[in-house]
Amino acid sequence: MDLRQLEYFVRVAELGSFTRAALALDIAQPALSRQVRLLEVELRQSLLTRNGRGAVPTDAGRLLLEHGRGILHQVERAREELGRVRGALAGRVAIGLPPSVAKALTVPLLREVRKRMPEAALSVTEGLSVAMHESLINGRLDIALLYNAVQTPDVELTPLLEEQLFVVQRRTGKALPAAKARAISLREVASLPLVIPSRPNAIRMLVETEMAHLGCRPQVALEIDGVAAILDLVEDGAGSAILPRNAVATAARPQAFVTRPISAPSLRTKLVMAMSSRRPATLTQKAMLELIQKMALKLLAQ
Repeated sequence: MDLRQLEYFVRVAELGSFTRAALALDIAQPALSRQVRLLEVELRQSLLTRNGRGAVPTDAGRLLLEHGRGILHQVERAREELGRVRGALAGRVAIGLPPSVAKALTVPLLREVRKRMPEAALSVTEGLSVAMHESLINGRLDIALLYNAVQTPDVELTPLLEEQLFVVQRRTGKALPAAKARAISLREVASLPLVIPSRPNAIRMLVETEMAHLGCRPQVALEIDGVAAILDLVEDGAGSAILPRNAVATAARPQAFVTRPISAPSLRTKLVMAMSSRRPATLTQKAMLELIQKMALKLLAQ
């Protein structure tokens, strides 16, 4: 059984599409299809059901997918062990970060990885927690930082830190410094027009849940799934936002905004580190996890 063909099959099965797999593997789609077909011929089994929406594993394909993940993991571990003989951590690690975290963490993290693990390859993807959770399960991500994640059998969660949420408003005139800005109650926030992400964004769900406990609900002016776009709209006067402070601190024009703490109750989101429980972590992934934890606590803790 050819390891390359096995890797191609696993990627197609996890992504559910020859097109997406070809992009991820940086290979022409016809060549990818041919290699997977050669694997099917060798095994005398149909491994994938092709349809207009993509490719779905057959019963035989699901069985090979489970074995294939383990085989490829062992090969990666062997490469790492050989790398350790010469004192190096190697291999590729795909990390998913929420947009506000990515702005603060990506550049310092890449800098540290190049210094500490020069033979390791790091891929960073920005995304919303719900989408990144799914990417962990299907193998597109190895590690993800998620907000308010719920424990499931497919994903292992490690608490990282809590971030306080603030009302972010356009600065008008001579506003007070952030440390002296007047707190605003959550009930008062309910009367503000909000520029907020759409469901099931973690902050949106937290805001709606806590307001429901008070017998009120948010006044949604605009739904925008992107921190930069939300801040642009707030600066333009479209409404207020609810974000962690580092989202404003890393904005292009942080001086354009005022952040006000929320009270009665205060809102805090829980940031966790997540990995798939389906695939054992490689040595490089474990080292990356420790590095992310150390740097996130340093750069994001308030």
